[in-house]
Amino acid sequence: MKEKEEKYLNAIYQNIRTAIQSIEDIIPKSTNDDLTSELSKEQDEYICLAKECEAYAKAEKIEGLKDNNFIEKAKLWASVNMSTMMDDSTRKIAELMLIGTFMGIITCMKDKDDHKNISKELDELLDKLYTFERKNIDRLMPFLNKE
Repeated sequence: MKEKEEKYLNAIYQNIRTAIQSIEDIIPKSTNDDLTSELSKEQDEYICLAKECEAYAKAEKIEGLKDNNFIEKAKLWASVNMSTMMDDSTRKIAELMLIGTFMGIITCMKDKDDHKNISKELDELLDKLYTFERKNIDRLMPFLNKE
C-alpha cells in the first residue's frame, strides 16, 4: 500500500511542479503587469501545494518524492520558448497558460481515477489542486482579450 501511496503522491507533486516551472519559464515573457501579477499569485499557491505534498511525504515517511526529470523540464522550457518566439503577446501567454492549466486538470482527473481508495488525504490534496486550477481558468480567460 505504501508504494501505491508514494506513486499517487508523486503524480500530484509532479503536476504541481510542472505548473511552477511553467510559470517560472513564462513570467519573463510577460509585459502585462496584471498578467504577471496573476501568474505570480498562482505560482505562490502552487508552491504552497508543493509544500503540502512535501509535508505529507515527511509525515508518512515517504522518501521517494520526485520532481520532474531534466528531460521533462527541458521539453517544457523549449515548448514555452518556441511558442513565444514569434508571438509573446499577453493573449499568447494567457493561451499557453490556459492550455497548461487544462492539461493539469485532465491529469488531476486521471490521477484520481487511477488511484482510487489509496488515501483520503491525498484525494483531498488532489481536489484542492483541481479546484485551484479550475479557478485559474476563470482568472486567465480575460487575458485572451488583451494584446
